[in-house]
Amino acid sequence: MKVLVTGGAGYIGSHAVKELLKAGHEVVVLDNLANGHQEAVDKRARLIVGSTSDPDILLKVLRDDKIEAVMHFAANIEVAESVSDPHKYYTNNFSNALTLLEAMKTAGVNKLVFSSTAAVYGNPVKTPIEENQSLSPINPYGRSKMMTEMAIEDYRNAHGLGFAILRYFNVAGADPEAHIGEDHKPESHLIPRILAGANNPEVEVKIFGTDYPTHDGTCVRDYVHVMDLAHAHVLALESIKAGEGDIYNLGSESGFSVREVINACEKVTGKKLKIVEEARRAGDPATLIASSQKIKNQLHWKPKYPSIKTIVQHAWNWHQSHPDGFRTRSINPEALSQKHDNAKALSF
Repeated sequence: MKVLVTGGAGYIGSHAVKELLKAGHEVVVLDNLANGHQEAVDKRARLIVGSTSDPDILLKVLRDDKIEAVMHFAANIEVAESVSDPHKYYTNNFSNALTLLEAMKTAGVNKLVFSSTAAVYGNPVKTPIEENQSLSPINPYGRSKMMTEMAIEDYRNAHGLGFAILRYFNVAGADPEAHIGEDHKPESHLIPRILAGANNPEVEVKIFGTDYPTHDGTCVRDYVHVMDLAHAHVLALESIKAGEGDIYNLGSESGFSVREVINACEKVTGKKLKIVEEARRAGDPATLIASSQKIKNQLHWKPKYPSIKTIVQHAWNWHQSHPDGFRTRSINPEALSQKHDNAKALSF
């Protein structure tokens, strides 16, 4: 299949490109490189620098490259930023998605994989979260994704669009070969932030709440290896039929506590972290995990890297070989100069 991957120069998108090529698909990437990296795009794919906000570029790519399906990753993802700047999120995540859907309709492209988020559920009624749980997002990020999901279903009803929507919480890890990985500026995700401070004894790792009703008292969260997530997107793509749609959750189903993530980071790096325990933060649920039974049963998805230690190991390999992200290419971690995070505390 000839697949257009929007946001294919970003963290998850670039790993999906790698999986698509591995599965024998042809790939065109559309990315404005605002948050993505040209170096992250597999050289076997064609990169077009442009935005999903531009209908002319979208139509030209869809028609000229004879695109048969779209995998849509292009979005902003920071919850806190969405609260302070909702316009940015409704514009990029929702309005630009409408522009993409209309271009697909005009060009006659009727297959779409949408990379959504489990944030559409808001505070879950029960866990693990199943796909039929009601949607009640609590921030503009989650709402912008929910609105896009609704538009996709409406385009199915009106125009015969075939789709698969994938919802998930936290993604971590890196390509096991360490060719590509996570490179956000600034970095807000738990595992890469811990790893960035692993070589700096002055950095504190703050745990907010140690008295939750979990097995070790700390919050439990879902983590999926980025390559397992990418593989799920490919399976979803290959399952789509015109005029039909489905929704799949992706998760570890048991989750990992904050302490388990920290312990995995210490074991992998061989560094003892400076842990500071503080009171709970308001609004933090004890457990957030998603059920993956539906995608396992229907599409036979089976995570290859379910262990949190493996997830952390692959992330560490990437950070060691690329201490400045895509600006460095060293393959000898022992020869790397030490790079320290400027922050004096990491809070989780």
